[in-house]
Amino acid sequence: MAAVKALNPKAEVARAQAALAVNISAARGLQDVLRTNLGPKGTMKMLVSGAGDIKLTKDGNVLLHEMGLHPRIVTEGFEAAKEKALQVLEQVKVTKEMDREILIDVARTSLRTKVHAELADVLTEAVVDSVLAIRKPGEPIDLYMVEIMEMKHKSETDTTLIRGLVLDHGARHPDMKKRVEDAFILTCNVSLEYEKTEVNSGFFYKSAEEREKLVKAERKFIEERVNKIIELKRSVCKDTNKGFVVINQKGIDPFSLDALAKEGIIALRRAKRRNMERLTLACGGVAMNSVDDISIDCLGHAGLVYEYTLGEEKFTFIEKCNNPRSVTLLIRGPNKHTLTQIKDAIRDGLRAVKNAIEDGCVVPGAGAVEVAIADALVKHKTSIKGRAQLGVQAFADALLIIPKVLAQNSGYDPQETLVKVQAEYAESGQLVGVDLNTGEPMMAGPAGIWDNYSVKKQLLHSCTVIASNILLVDEIMRAGMSSLKG
Repeated sequence: MAAVKALNPKAEVARAQAALAVNISAARGLQDVLRTNLGPKGTMKMLVSGAGDIKLTKDGNVLLHEMGLHPRIVTEGFEAAKEKALQVLEQVKVTKEMDREILIDVARTSLRTKVHAELADVLTEAVVDSVLAIRKPGEPIDLYMVEIMEMKHKSETDTTLIRGLVLDHGARHPDMKKRVEDAFILTCNVSLEYEKTEVNSGFFYKSAEEREKLVKAERKFIEERVNKIIELKRSVCKDTNKGFVVINQKGIDPFSLDALAKEGIIALRRAKRRNMERLTLACGGVAMNSVDDISIDCLGHAGLVYEYTLGEEKFTFIEKCNNPRSVTLLIRGPNKHTLTQIKDAIRDGLRAVKNAIEDGCVVPGAGAVEVAIADALVKHKTSIKGRAQLGVQAFADALLIIPKVLAQNSGYDPQETLVKVQAEYAESGQLVGVDLNTGEPMMAGPAGIWDNYSVKKQLLHSCTVIASNILLVDEIMRAGMSSLKG
């Protein structure tokens, strides 16, 4: 310590009880901020950045508790309590087939804690159906295959699931069709525009005819590529009313666009790279890097492709795809704050559904699991020797903060509600939680309130580690501007 102080004699030091008080104060401050956010009846926080940007958010956390004895003994009790809590969690988890009905309950439980009930019910089915669409048996779920697109338009309840893709740009030629049905989709990464040579070179010509000849030669290889696309379109569409859409990652120059438009082909250029992978998953087909090998086998299919103009922005909708493996959640809202809030909620909902599928099990929500674990810990406490029992009791008390705060945020007396729930659990032995509409005990499972097993398990692990680490700190040194004295 002396060596460290010699390096920076101005560093502020807080030892033993002072250090513990700083950490506990920080933990309790976090608790005070977050406790009013818990549950669907919880309030929201408005975060204002230094630049004046506003963000409305809701979040939940497992809260910390402090004791007045040696931290090492408390942490030993915490470890013993954690092991028992994990055993109880294994016993109360419900293993069942993760069908659409149970996944809707999981998503609704997550979403209703983030947005109001009416909007949550709209988002629930969209979130579940999007995850089910991209799921492949025996493979991990890749949530990046669910594109989240924002559109500042209409109200938030108009948010929908598009079984296909929405691109944030339109065709670049005024004569191209704005809507086609039963369309072939060619996804490619081919340059259809004049490019300069990679090496510096000069050309000398003696007459206008020679210059014209040079220009034609430069255009020839681009025209050949365009003609191959046109020939493919003619061979697959023939005299039918089927549409043909080209979506290119590279550029398409005006001459090429004009030639494609005359053939009734919709062409989109400079598509984002991430959308190229999603396109083939949504529509089928193969992304081509050359037009030399294109054939009908390379083409995908969409039932409907149309352009939508909103203000100065253009969107291209590719819908009615057969068995899409990539989908788009189109978020609509009247302002940026609403869009951000919905986007955050949808991400939580997607992860909740993904976790439920991968876990293959769920646990009852509404504070039911916390009440059951706390009851088991109180009974288990007698088997722990010495003062470590106090750590077990503190762990149980901390878990009961969840049902108490749920009741408090819903306008009910937290202690009275908790006593009712504990009495009902002791009498029936069933997993009961808090009914936020009445303040009475209720069976969380039959009510369709489910939490993620993996999230609960991770919380029990991480909160024990965090609380133990905070309690075991007995000295803080901080150089520079500090507030340890206050």
